[in-house]
Amino acid sequence: MEQSLDLDTFVKTLTDKGYNGYFQTESSYAGKLKDSISDFLEACKNGTDKPLNADSFSLRTYIEWNGEDKPKTECYMRIRYEDNKFDVQKMDIERTDRYGYSMKKSELTNLTTGSVATAKEALAKVLDTPKEQLAPKRRGFRM
Repeated sequence: MEQSLDLDTFVKTLTDKGYNGYFQTESSYAGKLKDSISDFLEACKNGTDKPLNADSFSLRTYIEWNGEDKPKTECYMRIRYEDNKFDVQKMDIERTDRYGYSMKKSELTNLTTGSVATAKEALAKVLDTPKEQLAPKRRGFRM
């Protein structure tokens, strides 16, 4: 865990990479990144909650949200937590339509916090970019 960071550095690194929205830690504890993680860790310390995996927890956020009637892009991160140090292990990026059906999915593994894609790069992995179209040849009768 040479790349592991304390909470403040971890939050700053992810915020600098464009992940500055609201998060959910372990499907609960909604709020900004630092608040969400802090609330979860406090609940674990008090014994009112515990992570699903002993050495890691999950974070979820929207990379793109344009309203309920539009497609959206979510990002799920698996965060390793040991000795008050944090490191990103895995990232799943999923674009869903307005009904929740998956349109495209991308999985990034063997990550560190420093190697995590920026929010724009992550979004580009699941967006369908239109290919350049050539103008159709006009075929017809000429006089």
